[in-house]
Amino acid sequence: MQPYFFPYIGYFQLINAVDKFIIYDDVNYIKRGWINRNNILINNEKKYFTLNLSKLSQNKLINEIKIGENKDKILQIIKQNYIKAPFFDEHFKIIEEIFNEIKPDSLISQVAGLSLIKISEYFNINTKFEYSSEKCFDTKGLEKADRLIAICKKNNADTYINAIGGRELYNKEYFLDKGINLKFIKANITEYRQNENVFEPSLSIIDVMMYNSKEQIHTMFENYELL
Repeated sequence: MQPYFFPYIGYFQLINAVDKFIIYDDVNYIKRGWINRNNILINNEKKYFTLNLSKLSQNKLINEIKIGENKDKILQIIKQNYIKAPFFDEHFKIIEEIFNEIKPDSLISQVAGLSLIKISEYFNINTKFEYSSEKCFDTKGLEKADRLIAICKKNNADTYINAIGGRELYNKEYFLDKGINLKFIKANITEYRQNENVFEPSLSIIDVMMYNSKEQIHTMFENYELL
């Protein structure tokens, strides 16, 4: 899967469901995608926080694009808007640690991957991570489905789990003909109290962490279906 920056909890349910998670970083950057942004509550309203990127082009791979210079500002926004949240003191430290590890010349693929790996480790998810570019899978020129099948076979995997949105892109029978059992993960979102607001679903994992204990979040990670 393409890495996203502090994605919503459904992404971590997917990580939790698999033995190995391939960070798909040698694909083209998608304008207005989620690799460098997500939603949190800002002044109690759902709004984007966006990590600036340098020299953008949809002709570049995401592992060729460097970040801009606003990471410290984003961290401050998170702190200002969640400092009164019930689990701020418990969880903010890992968020701050991740931001402090981001270097000024980091690639966005590395930064997004870092947020996935560090949050997973924090919650004791034992999934293995690999970057597709580092393993030299040599799948360029293949169609999307064939590229995923090739990566599965390189990893001796007989099952591939994709996000639910992949149902519009990939055919189970096609994968099965190639020896791969394709499944889709459906996230069941657990409502939780966000101050006095009506519940806003599908915000960044940051929001989940600010309003829930580690035990509650572990339970949420298991709340999904494989279709």
